[in-house]
Amino acid sequence: MRLAVNVPLQGAAEAVQEAERLGFDTAFVPEGYRSDAVSLLGYVAARTSRIHLASGVFQIPGRTPVMAAMTTAMLDNLSGGRFRVGLGIANAHVTEGWHGMPFARPLARTREYVAVLRAALAGDHVVHQGEHYRIPLPGGQGDGFRLAGSLVSPYVPIYLAAVGPRSLELAGEIADGWFGVFCSPERVIEAVARLRAGRERTGRDLTGFEVIPSVPLVVGDDPRTCADAVRPYVARFVSLGDGAGNFYYALLERTGHGAAAALVAERFRGGDLAGAAAAVPFEFVDATSLLGPPARIASRLAAYEAAGVTTIALSPFSPDPADRLNALRVAADALAGPDPATAEERHVH
Repeated sequence: MRLAVNVPLQGAAEAVQEAERLGFDTAFVPEGYRSDAVSLLGYVAARTSRIHLASGVFQIPGRTPVMAAMTTAMLDNLSGGRFRVGLGIANAHVTEGWHGMPFARPLARTREYVAVLRAALAGDHVVHQGEHYRIPLPGGQGDGFRLAGSLVSPYVPIYLAAVGPRSLELAGEIADGWFGVFCSPERVIEAVARLRAGRERTGRDLTGFEVIPSVPLVVGDDPRTCADAVRPYVARFVSLGDGAGNFYYALLERTGHGAAAALVAERFRGGDLAGAAAAVPFEFVDATSLLGPPARIASRLAAYEAAGVTTIALSPFSPDPADRLNALRVAADALAGPDPATAEERHVH
């Protein structure tokens, strides 16, 4: 199992540079609320030389597939072939409320988007007349799109964010990897079964397919105290839009915390953000995070690896940049095992 880092907005360059020094495989740059991913990806590409870079994830309703291809080509060039594409369909709240785009038939929309993106990255002349994307627009000008020049990387992997069973199967079918959120090791096992089912539709197995859960990381003596840093993050996602159409609300319900999900959403929408965070169950945070002292984190990392994770994307939660960097070192040491010489080398600044 490889390590990846979810890049924080504050102290981004320092976090990615430390992850690169520690031997992390990939840096994922998130997108949402106040930050696009592209700007920060260009910035960290210029500040690093070896670590792979990925969007974690581009919001599909926020840019056309042709624009995603153009962006990918530029980031591939800026990074010297280190860029990978992470995509997510978002949800109705983001798609309709933020971007003013329809959310209906999200799986069909995702399938078309990936098809157009792959064709463009392959250098094909893209002409696509689908249900959701029409290139060129019938009756409009132009005859389609072709990406100028060639990519640095011979192949740019595409990862899909997915939560529900059908979206997981689609990821297995059309993507090179899956990017998951709020994943316990047990949920990873369930997801892998769905990913495998989608993969088998195309006559392939999961060989070479990336299983990448995004996992909060907080180092400290008391796991319950550590969980407090993650609770506001969970509360924000659980409270997006209408509970009936919110993937994350439904996930909290499926894990046996339906009453808590309702309370979190009610308090959040009423402006009681602290109360909403306090209502997030510790059991859910603990199951989907790495919390506590190094030995406990090492045990949890082993559980994720045993569940089938190929790369674990760590989100160090702390307002203190030094604590975030230390958490990355603790995770690297925990995954490497009890090698004092290696640990000492990693902790040299």
